[in-house]
Amino acid sequence: MSDTYFLYHSIGLYPEKTADLTTAMAQFAQSWGRPDDGQWGYALDKRAQFVARWRAILNAGEGTVTTAENVTSAFHSLLAALPAQALAGRRVLVGADCFPSNHFLLAGMAQKYGFTLHTVPLRQGAAFVEDEDFLAAWTPEVGLALLTWVSSTSSHRIDLDAMVAHGRSMGSLIGCDITQAAGLIPYDVTAPAVDFAISTSLKWMCGTPGAGVLYVAPALIATAQPEPRGWFSQDNPFSWDINAFAYAPDIRRFDNGTPGTIAALASLPALDWHARQDHAALLAHNRRLTARLIAAADEMHLPLITPRAEAKRGGSVMLRLPETLPAAQIVTQLRGLGISTDARGQTLRLSPGIMTTLAGTETLITALQNLQMRA
Repeated sequence: MSDTYFLYHSIGLYPEKTADLTTAMAQFAQSWGRPDDGQWGYALDKRAQFVARWRAILNAGEGTVTTAENVTSAFHSLLAALPAQALAGRRVLVGADCFPSNHFLLAGMAQKYGFTLHTVPLRQGAAFVEDEDFLAAWTPEVGLALLTWVSSTSSHRIDLDAMVAHGRSMGSLIGCDITQAAGLIPYDVTAPAVDFAISTSLKWMCGTPGAGVLYVAPALIATAQPEPRGWFSQDNPFSWDINAFAYAPDIRRFDNGTPGTIAALASLPALDWHARQDHAALLAHNRRLTARLIAAADEMHLPLITPRAEAKRGGSVMLRLPETLPAAQIVTQLRGLGISTDARGQTLRLSPGIMTTLAGTETLITALQNLQMRA
């Protein structure tokens, strides 16, 4: 049931998503299967529309946003494009509550690129890295810091203004993974100004897999030399002089070979839907339902992992279930009732979005209360 859908931290639904996606795929099939030469014009135009939608979401300038397969590939392309002196002999700072994929990537690149990975730990028993601990670890030796705007396991939201201001005083490159709140909480790559940002079109954006995005600030683009480079990395992709390669002056230098377009094309209807919405109303709806979930957690005496203050959290509520309520079994039992949730360990993750209703939220709460009484 869509009114009991609490997985906006994972995929995301909106009205008519199935119909819109079906239409987009059918139109692509009709174009790609037509016996003429119009296929690339159609596909690349859709990709350009996708990028334009993301530029609006990020308040990013023209020539600063491009597509990526996912957040990890976007981050990798940025790291590998940095000048050698940017990270060699320095530290890269990241929190222990970052998305694991980003940490896996950094751990694997550290030796090759000559940097030391510094992972700011969680305090004993804590669910997220405290801002002050991250700031204390952020010294002038840090060449790059990756900020996790909102944690995927606690919904903790950092004080981005304070983080970026501190990072500027340290002389570090600053990147931000905005995946867990993009499309719900307003975000602006220029306020505070970051050097790069990475995200996906899943979750609150309600898009499809494979539709990641990379934003790079103009000053960093000018010095970046991406390792994968191909005909689309050039200012003129149709320059066939193999001895005269030159990077495009803007974000296109990150595009390398023939671009994949299907994920962007398939996610475009969701981004078009999102662009038509009252974004303040979307957030207000989420805040009403998350406030009810927090109150219910207190009523059931379930420990709240997510910060209570709105300014310190994203759009999710994470609860720690007792060992008497094995999370995997709870998720399965809720699924049997038509309620969509998930868990990480004993942490139950609940993210209400546009399709979730107050009545659906009460259905979830009642189901949890009943399961708790049976335990």
